[in-house]
Amino acid sequence: MHNLSKLAGALLLGALISLPATAAEKAKSAGAAGAVATVNGVAISQTVANAFVAEQQAQGAPDSPELKKAVREELIRRELLVQEAKKLGLDKKPDVAAQADLARQAIYIRAFVQDYVKKNPISDEQAKAAYERMKSQMGSTEYKVRHILVEKEDDAKTIIVNLKKGAKFDELAKQSKDPGSKEKGGDLGWSSTANYVKPFGDAVAGLAKGKFTETPVKTDFGYHVILVEDSRPLTPPPFDQIKPQINQRLQQEQLQKYVAELQKKAKID
Repeated sequence: MHNLSKLAGALLLGALISLPATAAEKAKSAGAAGAVATVNGVAISQTVANAFVAEQQAQGAPDSPELKKAVREELIRRELLVQEAKKLGLDKKPDVAAQADLARQAIYIRAFVQDYVKKNPISDEQAKAAYERMKSQMGSTEYKVRHILVEKEDDAKTIIVNLKKGAKFDELAKQSKDPGSKEKGGDLGWSSTANYVKPFGDAVAGLAKGKFTETPVKTDFGYHVILVEDSRPLTPPPFDQIKPQINQRLQQEQLQKYVAELQKKAKID
């Protein structure tokens, strides 16, 4: 269940990320009438061409006659290939039809997200309240931390014994199960405790500078031996600097709640 909710969040976030300068929105304002070309009797509409041009502009291409010409030529090539695929019956293949359905779903979802966000904007009050909550969760201190992750508690206890005997932490870290830090001597860099799972964060907050945990710390990942190398006051980034990220996160949360309500009301067999 937890993984499914994370997947849903990722899908909605993907739709949010694609919001700025979307092709559909720009094409709508451009207007469309007639066709830019016909290929074996099949018309390529001005609407489709406008959408393609808008996509290219969103990626940094300047609006120019050359761009429109290049888009027209590309759409002609695409239509030729589509016609060939249909001649071969590829559009009837189950896997191809399924991919087309998924692409169609993505278009509808993107359009829905655009409409929803436009109708449900995040207010400054909401963003500032979220910023204050974030500051509270982050705390006033950040720590430079190293850790060694192992599967068995006895292995963690052995590491602690060796540390007490004078073994170097970065050498022992080579046996860590954390691939992201083992080659760096277990170094996790600077972070607030809010960025760690609770047992890990609590252990970090309880350690003095230069000290390591004398009992293994258990999390869902396994058993940790943690060393706090240093600490310093934490200064959160200014509100205006991270307001876009806060707004995006709040929009994602709104969408997740809305989808959860839809799912609750829906008849699903």
